Amino acid sequence: MAPLPARAASSLPLFDRLEALKAAYPQAVKAIEIDGIVMADGTRIPIDDGAAKNHEQKLANADIEDMLSQIYPVGTCDKGAPPARNFDPGRIRNDAFFRSLYGATRSMAEKRLVAVDWFGSRLAFTTTGGADAALRAVAGELSRRPELKTYLSPSAGTFNWRVVAGTKRLSAHSFGAAIDLNTRYADYWLWSGGKPGNVPRYQNKFPTPIVELFERHGFIWGGKWYHYDTMHFEYRPELIAIGRLAEARGCPSS
Repeated sequence: MAPLPARAASSLPLFDRLEALKAAYPQAVKAIEIDGIVMADGTRIPIDDGAAKNHEQKLANADIEDMLSQIYPVGTCDKGAPPARNFDPGRIRNDAFFRSLYGATRSMAEKRLVAVDWFGSRLAFTTTGGADAALRAVAGELSRRPELKTYLSPSAGTFNWRVVAGTKRLSAHSFGAAIDLNTRYADYWLWSGGKPGNVPRYQNKFPTPIVELFERHGFIWGGKWYHYDTMHFEYRPELIAIGRLAEARGCPSS
């Protein structure tokens, strides 16, 4: 189907988002059914658990619909403004999906890790969905931009099986699907005195070319979250694909 003209775009149907999810991980997502997705390992995950949730409840117990509910802005849909309150596309993660995709335990996730060269370091990164190849491509392109190297190295880390600070939720780092850049330039919502749902100010020191290059290879940036984490990049090709689809349809907000 051809993209809708911009004036006709008012929403991005959930079905299209689910198709983008399946296309991003074709070896892991076996099928999309009317009320659930079926993973290659046999796991069946409900799309919608039927519960009405506020933002904090979505973070704590997301279903698939919750995980895809916010459209990550790319291209012309990215206006460069600080994120709106509780706009955290990608920060809402369905735990069952991530464990099925990357490994349900630390040892299972570790089996999918390989070493990726990153400006003099060897970083552990997952092979799932081609994430390691994507990170190598990012490194290759950034190596041709020496003026940006100071922001990139030393990396603050990739694989680290842990929960997000102050929560019971596993971090994307637990699966080797995220990289933190040089902490010297990092800004983080808690460091600014922020509280959940109330972040007093937005700050960022990372240049736009770094962000755009990561996005070109399927990574989202924590600097586009209301609860921002500007050194954080996370491999989420489905969210980039959804963002591109939204751009083609006139940048619907939902």
